[in-house]
Amino acid sequence: MKHICLFTGARPNFVKVAPLIRAIEKTEGCDYQLVYAGVADDPTLEDSLFADLQIRRPDVFLGVDCENLNELTGRVMAEFERYLEQHATDTVIVVDDLASTMAAAIVTKKRGLQLAHLLAGTRSFDITMPKEINRLVIDGLSDLLFTAGVGSSSIATREGAENHKIYMVGNILMDTLRYNHDRWTRPACLDGIEDGRYLVFTLNRKALIANEVNLKRMLDVIAEVAGAIPVIAPLRGRAQEVVKTLNSQFIVVDALSYLDFGYLTSHAMGIITDSGNVAEEATFNHVPCITLNSYTEHSETVKQGTNVLVGEDADTLRSSLNELVAGQWKRSSLPDRWDGRTAERIVQIIHQS
Repeated sequence: MKHICLFTGARPNFVKVAPLIRAIEKTEGCDYQLVYAGVADDPTLEDSLFADLQIRRPDVFLGVDCENLNELTGRVMAEFERYLEQHATDTVIVVDDLASTMAAAIVTKKRGLQLAHLLAGTRSFDITMPKEINRLVIDGLSDLLFTAGVGSSSIATREGAENHKIYMVGNILMDTLRYNHDRWTRPACLDGIEDGRYLVFTLNRKALIANEVNLKRMLDVIAEVAGAIPVIAPLRGRAQEVVKTLNSQFIVVDALSYLDFGYLTSHAMGIITDSGNVAEEATFNHVPCITLNSYTEHSETVKQGTNVLVGEDADTLRSSLNELVAGQWKRSSLPDRWDGRTAERIVQIIHQS
């Protein structure tokens, strides 16, 4: 029996491990435990998330809840080592590039276990970013590097990873989108609003939220160009407070369930976001997307998809948004291996390794 630990550190990770769970459950000779670095009462892990994804809540909560990244890293390392001492584990699969992900990766290799990194080879090439350091460490330690595309595989190769460790399995987020495509639910915030006749705005990046002067410039541009087009902004916490304060024209709503949010973004005229995951989903749905960042770890969304990067510049945002609302957006196509079979490939590789 192959014992697999699926390690998660934040809400978006569950969207990516859900297909792995289904694939493992269909594979004879494999079992798994789902581990979460945080606390059981984490407000971002509402019951509807697991119901929407059709997976169970984590089997184990490590209970780490702190803001300081170095403290968090140390505490996760201690708690995850305790977990591995108590549970038979052959392979640990870590997702993305969080501090908790790096902590789990370090402990895994110190104990001589097989480490697999889901979404390996993503880089911003900005070493001042904490997540960039996390990526370098995790990829450097991993026995299996599961990449989403050719670009990520090339990065891993250039940085010295042995070819036999790199597997271009595709984008696992597409597995979840394809699985749930016919399960989307129309959210109440769209009552009285026609499909395809609204914009979606999401905001999460702390640095962007903190610079309120520049954020106001961008919000004002969005409101001005949108005009009578509704701009729906499902936001959490500080982001919600700031947007409400800086511009009253946005329809600010509480963060939506996974299935509601899937409907909202897939039926939008366009999306303005700072999220790489949302940009990936927009490319899958062929919905125009403007990303408020100067780089993306998911370059295929720009090269082939619907995504355009405008940085944090209000004038560049205005130009792109004018094209969007005028219906003059670029053509797009789906990148290779966005076929919904990524999880199957991963589990097969692990089962045979």
